Amino acid sequence: MANTNAFSLLSDDIKAKLTTLNISTPTPVQNQVIPVIAEGKNLLFESETGTGKTYAYLLPLINKLEQDEDKTKLRIIVLAPTFELASQINSAAKAITARKTALLIGGAPIKRQIEVLKEKPQIIIGTAARLTELIRLKKLKAQDLFAAVFDECDRLVKKESVEDTQNFQICLPKTAQIIACSATINKQCRIYFAGMDNVIIPKENILKERITHWAIYAETRDKIDTLRKLLAAEKPGKALIFTSRADQVENIYNKLTYKKIECAALHAKADKQARKAAFDRFRSGKLTILITSDLAARGLDIPDITHIIQMDLPSDEDFFIHRSGRTARAGKNGINVVIGDAFEMRHYAALEKKLGIKVYPKQIINGKVCAPIIDE
Repeated sequence: MANTNAFSLLSDDIKAKLTTLNISTPTPVQNQVIPVIAEGKNLLFESETGTGKTYAYLLPLINKLEQDEDKTKLRIIVLAPTFELASQINSAAKAITARKTALLIGGAPIKRQIEVLKEKPQIIIGTAARLTELIRLKKLKAQDLFAAVFDECDRLVKKESVEDTQNFQICLPKTAQIIACSATINKQCRIYFAGMDNVIIPKENILKERITHWAIYAETRDKIDTLRKLLAAEKPGKALIFTSRADQVENIYNKLTYKKIECAALHAKADKQARKAAFDRFRSGKLTILITSDLAARGLDIPDITHIIQMDLPSDEDFFIHRSGRTARAGKNGINVVIGDAFEMRHYAALEKKLGIKVYPKQIINGKVCAPIIDE
């Protein structure tokens, strides 16, 4: 299939919708995955961030769905680990089909979701615990499903999530096609989804080839002031700021807004509507600075992010890869900055060697980002 265009398997209607989205050629992962899913095979696939995984599974599944004359039965469920990713997948589905979709996530009023289910959506995107709850309440009927997708599957099978994922999977009909994908598939993931076809797209070295990595040293107490100076010096077109702790998201937000820097905060504990409003403003470009925790932002496809700024270095290198991969998408270049203390700089040096990236030490002097001045 490597030399063919997988979009040739799609209906003219779907291809027309792709044209309106300025999508004319499949990405490598789409070219390899679409034919396998179209054949109805169970599939586990891995591809770097920003390579088009969402449409790799949505296109063949929706193509099959639209051949079904019955528009009243639930046919496709996509499981996602976060509200933001689920919302993004829902938007992607709506862009290529008129069939009804629904977003069903935990933390939202279940009575309203039950009302939505009365409209008989054929595609549901949601989180495991809420979907399982609705199935057990007999409000969501899964017996007519032909496919279930586990997006960001490495997150879904982590220790804190795997029980919810298992409870959901038990509710699926044995005939359902199972598809799982992520940018980083680990051993735990391979064990959980054992016995499925595998597609691993060779890395394009986006992390190495299209992202410039900077290291800026700062003691913990000075990090936010260093961030403020960096933003003033770089004036980023669109900057996504990461911190591991949800409470630190609010702290950074409060200190930046006190300095009259317009920004928004996005973290897992925030109100869903507030999170959606912040995300939508950032995605549309109305807002250029968004502060987030890892749980809120992983897997998001936000266009034109110029700078990733990491206010700490995650202990899990997969989180570093996912954070960095929010920039340099769709063939563009980007800058990834780690603002770290002495311990984090040592960890960063180890990551530099392990991941084969080049890290450039930087300082902010007289309002400009420059190489450190080395005393003779």
